[in-house]
Amino acid sequence: IRVKITVDRQKREATVDFTGTSPVMKNNFNAPEPVARAAVLYAFRVMVEDMIPMNAGCLRPINIVIPDGSMLKPAYPAAVVAGNVETSQHVTNALFGAMGAIANAQGTMNNLTFGNKKYQYYETICSGSPAGRMNSGRGFAGTSGVHTHMTNSRLTDPEVLELRFPVVLEDFHIREGSGGKGKWNAGDGTRRTIRFLEKMECAILSSHRNRPPQGLDGGGDGEAGSTKVRRNDGSVDVLKACDQTTLDAGEAVIVTTPTPGAFGKV
Repeated sequence: IRVKITVDRQKREATVDFTGTSPVMKNNFNAPEPVARAAVLYAFRVMVEDMIPMNAGCLRPINIVIPDGSMLKPAYPAAVVAGNVETSQHVTNALFGAMGAIANAQGTMNNLTFGNKKYQYYETICSGSPAGRMNSGRGFAGTSGVHTHMTNSRLTDPEVLELRFPVVLEDFHIREGSGGKGKWNAGDGTRRTIRFLEKMECAILSSHRNRPPQGLDGGGDGEAGSTKVRRNDGSVDVLKACDQTTLDAGEAVIVTTPTPGAFGKV
């Protein structure tokens, strides 16, 4: 994803140009055009730094250029299932990076699904928020253990999860000190371990498993995430960023979320 933002102060307009973005991909990370437009609206509303109502005029002074045939403007029959939950996060990171405002967030929703013929469940696993600076130049640190940007869903309470599904939430904790380090540190990520009491199919749809979210203005990068499966024989399988597997009763999935970047040199 490539974006250039220019502001015409005379006309009180901005142009957000995604020219140079990759063409339609053969995977499912293509994002329908409205997803990219929603990310632009969100980012500019954040930059206003005030409570404003959602209205038809919010995008009127913003010209959005998205090339036809790019992964942000695909046409049928391109696959787009990951566009809303993954690519939207990367678009948002690119926008804030272009504006020099906020370091990279985790860039994924860590979409974990599991189930069998009787049970089905889907959750997104939080990391933390990145560090950045206000329009005044005042910097701020990130917050640990929260969803950011294009996702604000909450996880099911452990008691409800274990009551309704044949699983045990062995562990869910904030990984202290895991966020990027800089003049303003990023928030810390999380680690979540779910043990299955019945045989289940399990899948992960995620990003940032092979490279960390980047810091900004000299701030340190965060950490890459991982998804592992602890087998009953004691072995541990490492899943790819987008992967699926079958877990027998007693086996567990362990998701370590990517951590966001810091802002500013120490």
